[in-house]
Amino acid sequence: MKVLNIGSLNLDYVYHVDHFVQPGETLNADSQMVNPGGKGLNQSVALSRAGAEVWHAGCLGKGGESLKTLLEQNGVNTRWLLPVSELQGNAVIQVNAQGQNCILLFGGSNRCLSDEQVEKTLADFAPGDLLVLQNEVNDLPMIVEKAYERGLRIVLNPSPYDAGLAGVDFGKLDWLLVNEVEARQLSGCADPEAAWEHLHRETPGLSVLITLGSAGSVAWQVKSGSVEQFRQAAFSVPAVDTTGAGDTFTGYFLGGLLEDLPLEDCMRRASMASALSVQRPGAAASIPRRAEVEEALSRL
Repeated sequence: MKVLNIGSLNLDYVYHVDHFVQPGETLNADSQMVNPGGKGLNQSVALSRAGAEVWHAGCLGKGGESLKTLLEQNGVNTRWLLPVSELQGNAVIQVNAQGQNCILLFGGSNRCLSDEQVEKTLADFAPGDLLVLQNEVNDLPMIVEKAYERGLRIVLNPSPYDAGLAGVDFGKLDWLLVNEVEARQLSGCADPEAAWEHLHRETPGLSVLITLGSAGSVAWQVKSGSVEQFRQAAFSVPAVDTTGAGDTFTGYFLGGLLEDLPLEDCMRRASMASALSVQRPGAAASIPRRAEVEEALSRL
């Protein structure tokens, strides 16, 4: 079974600071790095390191050549990653003393997908293959429609949340993967259980996973009309940089689903992968390999 990720690639400009800069404030950064990132790239790397067979599709902009190389070095097929004249998408990331981050995103090349490229890419995949999407590329509603017509299973991580999601038919998705903020934005409910109940009423066939930061994660999987729920506690570790932790969780969680692992095992493995990632700087660079995750779990 193939995994197609039509997703973003970014150059992450990361600044370590004592605290997040405030309005009107000028702040000296303790350090600066330029790292590979983008939710699409991070999730492709995480999926591949979890053991999945991954194709990454999208647009490669000027200055982003190293990002394609990184994907290929991690075993990701880049046949449908096509060059465009636009500047490579990038992000400016502040990381504070507690390892938390805030991000300013510029879409650039990630917003250059055309209908023709999407159609040609999807034609290379078959019913039952998995399509992974985030909200860092253009034309999500069109991509979902065409993928659904081809019989692909569709997973959406609707981040960052914005008005562009309004045109997406959530009834054509198999899984929705969100953090607690996005769950509230989509449902109007601050409580995860209430958010799930709202989403389930609106779209009964949709499975939902909500990550809750230090409180762990909770998922509801819909199978043949019944719902299985599982809540996973977070593993307590010292955080160096949380950038990419959610993408690491996503990649390992989906990797487990692709292997038909029980929901409990999928979430446990994804939680450990995320815990390992936050102990390291960077986004893609922080994603652990499967052997590391399995070894860490074996020590529990």
